[in-house]
Amino acid sequence: MSDAPSDRPGLFLGQSDQGAPEALLLHRANRHGVVAGATGTGKTVTLQIMAQGFSDAGVPVFCADVKGDLSGVSQAGSPNEKLTARAADMGLTLTPRAAPTVFWDLYGQKGHPIRTTISEIGPVLMARMLDLNDVQEGVLMVAFHVADKEGLLLLDLDDLRSLLAYVGENADRIGREVGNVAPASIAAIQRSLLQLEQQGGAAFFGEPALRLEDMMRTGLDGRGQVNVLDATRLMNSPRLYAAFLLWLLSELFEQLPEVGDPDKPRLVFFFDEAHLLFDDAPKALLEKVEQVVRLIRSKGVGVYFVTQNPADIPDSVLAQLGNRIQHALRAYTPSEQRGLKAASESFRPNPGFDTAEAIQGLGVGEALVSVLDERGAPTVVARTRIRPPDSRLGPATDAERAAVMAASPVRGLYDQAVNRESADEILAARHAAANQAQEARSKAEEKAARATRAPARRPSNRQTPMEALTKSVLRTAGSTLTRELVRGLLGGLKRR
Repeated sequence: MSDAPSDRPGLFLGQSDQGAPEALLLHRANRHGVVAGATGTGKTVTLQIMAQGFSDAGVPVFCADVKGDLSGVSQAGSPNEKLTARAADMGLTLTPRAAPTVFWDLYGQKGHPIRTTISEIGPVLMARMLDLNDVQEGVLMVAFHVADKEGLLLLDLDDLRSLLAYVGENADRIGREVGNVAPASIAAIQRSLLQLEQQGGAAFFGEPALRLEDMMRTGLDGRGQVNVLDATRLMNSPRLYAAFLLWLLSELFEQLPEVGDPDKPRLVFFFDEAHLLFDDAPKALLEKVEQVVRLIRSKGVGVYFVTQNPADIPDSVLAQLGNRIQHALRAYTPSEQRGLKAASESFRPNPGFDTAEAIQGLGVGEALVSVLDERGAPTVVARTRIRPPDSRLGPATDAERAAVMAASPVRGLYDQAVNRESADEILAARHAAANQAQEARSKAEEKAARATRAPARRPSNRQTPMEALTKSVLRTAGSTLTRELVRGLLGGLKRR
């Protein structure tokens, strides 16, 4: 990207209506920022020129491509007469060229897959993805505690399912140790896991897990890598989208060392459709976002929220955003008017115009800009024409995307999933071993019962000598008595 016609070092954003250049100082870029405006007012183009500007300054960038338009940063631009004239008015010569781009996709369809493990996500973000209530989140925390205690590695959704089944089967024992585990809560979590899987979330969990250094590359030409996450499908699962980006921020916060205020950021992170992170978010999650945004600055990471209205961002987070670019807002309803008022009051006033009126009167490609100066104080808001990009306005074709992926520095590192032994396999082996042991015990018990049972004596037809003698005597006595009776009877008859 061509240098700005200014003595101030920084990223040239455009030219104010007073003819002065507006630039974002690189050594203040880690103080975070916001790009806001209604749909169709030019937010994506602003994000594109900022991403390419940071890349040219040697700063890696991560950004989400919600509509698919941002993929054009990977292709050299073809400026028309209107864009060329706009650049000439700013004293700028367009040099059409592409930014060094790597495409990512949680589903692995329009970019390299991004994976992480269930263990790395943790119970808080997992509960956010599954939309669990407080009781169910507590049960999920118990499950993670059991996994840590028993050495059960949680990599994918199958591991978490098996763990929950194990916790349910051993609810009495586990309940005595860490608290009650209700079967109804286990069932509810299992149903939520099924919903997440049906939304395609299963592809996000597993190995090989993403290594942050593969997103923080700088090429041999000194330009930073622009990581473009395809979010066209991911936006259908807003909780997964928000939790993924928060996880990525948390990983950056935990892994990067402290660097204070560097001359330029180590990474710039653009969070598009930022309101999805904060909609119906529990208090614990909001506190986590505020903590990460507040402290990650010292790790050399700049975070820029892209949203329709700054009012979408909680005040505690908005207060951390020093660099502000506001495109046009419309205020037809009372809530929109309140949002307009809040947006206008967040700028340092310019005596030359009314900020609220100026926001409503901005055209496409125009914005109100206020950035941090050398002292770290916000500059007076200026009405600014945003510069045209050097890369293409509009999406890359499928063939162009495939060519970029074929030349990617991370090609082949993440494309094939790996399934090593983890909780699912360990618990299945335990269950099989327990079944075998039970079967062996049953057979042993049955054998012992047969051995101790007295066999029934069968009646014998054989006679003992005494029985034979007794029967012989009785037969002889019976025969003698019979003969005597017969003789007596016959003798009586003869005498008559």
